[in-house]
Amino acid sequence: MSSCTQLAQPSSWSSTCLLVNRKTDFFGESQVHTATAEGKDLAGASGLFHKTRENMELDSPPGRPAVSCKGSELYTQGRVFTFNTVEINVQPSVKVKNGAPMSIICHADISKSADFQLKHNFTIFKDGKLVFMAVSDKDDARYEVPMARSSDTGEYECTVEAGGKTKSSNSLHVWVTGMTKPILTAEKKEVLEGEVVKLRCELPEEVPPLYFYFRKIKMNSTPKEKYVFEAYKNYSEVEFSVEEGDNILQFDCFGKRHVQREFDSSEHSNKTLVTVREPFIKPTLSVKPSRNITEGDRIQLECSTVVARMRDIEIILQKNKTILNSVRDEKVLKYSAVATLEDSGEYLCKVEQGRASKSTKVNVVVSELFPKPTLAASMNKLDENRELTLSCSISGFQRAKFSVLRRNSNGDVLLETSRNLTMRVSVNDTGSYICKAEVKGIVKESKPIRINVYAPVSKPTLSVVSGLPEVVLGKPLQLICRSARGTPPITFKFYKGNVTKETVTNDTYATFLDENVGQNDKKGYKCDARNNHSSGVKTSNILNVTVVVPIRNASLGSIPYGEVEEGSETAFLCSVKEGSWPIHFRIFRKADRDVLVFEQSEHADRVMWRKGTMSRQDTGTYYCMASNRANVDVKSHPITISVILASWQKGVIVAFVLISIAGAVTLALWWFLCKKKKAKGPSMEMSGPALATNSTSEKLARQHNDGDYYSGPDLESAEVEYTEVEVSTLDPHKALLPLGSSCGLALSTCMRLYRAGLPAGTLSRRQPAVNLHVIEPKFTGSHLKLATG
Repeated sequence: MSSCTQLAQPSSWSSTCLLVNRKTDFFGESQVHTATAEGKDLAGASGLFHKTRENMELDSPPGRPAVSCKGSELYTQGRVFTFNTVEINVQPSVKVKNGAPMSIICHADISKSADFQLKHNFTIFKDGKLVFMAVSDKDDARYEVPMARSSDTGEYECTVEAGGKTKSSNSLHVWVTGMTKPILTAEKKEVLEGEVVKLRCELPEEVPPLYFYFRKIKMNSTPKEKYVFEAYKNYSEVEFSVEEGDNILQFDCFGKRHVQREFDSSEHSNKTLVTVREPFIKPTLSVKPSRNITEGDRIQLECSTVVARMRDIEIILQKNKTILNSVRDEKVLKYSAVATLEDSGEYLCKVEQGRASKSTKVNVVVSELFPKPTLAASMNKLDENRELTLSCSISGFQRAKFSVLRRNSNGDVLLETSRNLTMRVSVNDTGSYICKAEVKGIVKESKPIRINVYAPVSKPTLSVVSGLPEVVLGKPLQLICRSARGTPPITFKFYKGNVTKETVTNDTYATFLDENVGQNDKKGYKCDARNNHSSGVKTSNILNVTVVVPIRNASLGSIPYGEVEEGSETAFLCSVKEGSWPIHFRIFRKADRDVLVFEQSEHADRVMWRKGTMSRQDTGTYYCMASNRANVDVKSHPITISVILASWQKGVIVAFVLISIAGAVTLALWWFLCKKKKAKGPSMEMSGPALATNSTSEKLARQHNDGDYYSGPDLESAEVEYTEVEVSTLDPHKALLPLGSSCGLALSTCMRLYRAGLPAGTLSRRQPAVNLHVIEPKFTGSHLKLATG
């Protein structure tokens, strides 16, 4: 069964598959050529064929049956094949001359399991674009190019598909050498000078990008060439201007293209002939009376031409690129002047119309009538009030009108209308002078001479630039020397002692910088001034400069130091190790802000401040600062002053404390004795039964004489806690005195009753009631204290 199947194929159609040849035209559009394996064209029946490397389909025109080529039917028992290689080559070679025939051959080498026919789908690509397709029973396909062009240059590759299998060849580069002959056309065959020639060069069968080269060829001269690159066109246009002297011109062109880092060139085009006509003739320039004349004579120049049409024509006369005269829309230009030496030179007459231009030159020589005058002075530098003589002369020539003038920015000032001038000069006469001579209307002037009139310098003054005649040690000293009067330039000399330090020339002053000022320098400075006046040198007075030594190492001390009794006097001593006098001392106390407490200037290296009465507010940190004319503040280390109580204040406080203690002791002793005396009376009146109670005697085995403290063998290490008992008037009906009850007896009797726990009825008589607060003892220490109140 055939690999190319046909659905509902008309009888007029060929049974073979289609061969498609896609060729790219000049504008990049594809032209598809189709043919059967036998070479017959079936484009009308095949429809539009679209092919890429990955996909291939055939679309039939409307109303026509579809044709498909399939290889699936090969997969039957015993029909096995495989691609060995797919090769592509070109005939006659990979380099083909432009216009020669060329064949691209695609060959498939296939191994089969048996001898059976196999349909091959051949596809050939150029630079990745489809150019040829064919379906054939043969193992190869041929893409024929009858006339190879440069556009056929590129990378070719073929792909073969059969039985559902596809294989591609390696790429092959084909180079079509040479290019088609370009065609050159000119817009005009005849032009005027100054116009342009417009040319067009075309490579009709070439594909851009292209390079175009145009040439303008004149007899006996090197061709002028212009180059244009065209990226999207196969033609180019340029313009060449027609210049003066161009008569018969020839033009041609050729093209180039870039192929794999090389240039391929076409042959030259046909030569195009262009005739040039003159719009006007070359101008003539005449000089009257002649080209060689003498100063004072009148010179006349005339420039003329003949023109084809009198429109936009211009005649210009120049000398050394300077335009002397010009006319428009006229055939003749005239120029006249009295000749001077400066009129010698080359004259140029130029005629212009549009882009056309022609010119003529002549050379004119003007002879000298008389030489320039010379001005001489009796002297060029002189003192004021001296006499000056100026003389003007012409070598070998006497008949002239002379004048002497002084140069001025606003114009020359006439001083004398004769050849000699004598005057007594002042400083204001300094300047430049000239003289002029006139013969036959020709005026010439001499070279200027400079006259300088000098006033004597005044006695110079020497001072320090900063003002005061002093300098800080380690800093430079700048001096200035001035002369109030004197014609510049003035030369100033500076001296230190008798040694010249510097020489300066200036107008009215000069400065000197001494960078080596020592602490023990005692040499004075002076300067002198002089100019070109004959009076000589003037010297200034000697200037003595004080060297100010900056303050170094300030310190602060006090007597007494550290602690000071309130109300006493304290002396503060601020001193410096080094520094020029006077020295300004300041003492500060640090608080929320630094408070200035003392300030004084001294012609000494120290100052003492006596603070008469110190108070508690004077406690704090103190420091001092010292400065002098060096304007550098030097700060000392701080010291701390503490103001304490005075001795007598301490004695008063101690005495007051002692007296207070003694009074308290005396009052306590008196109170104690009064209480003891009251306690003894009731104890003597108590009856025997009360004293016979054994429990009471045992509990009160030992009693201290004052009745307030108790001790015993069980209480040595006890501490006491107290319970308060209220004692008031006895109720006679109560048998016991419990803790917290009232007792209407004496304090000691109530206490004994309380301790013994006796009935209140055992008392023999009533005592006045006493309010007694009894503290219940609890033994927690070595003593028991009974507090009463």
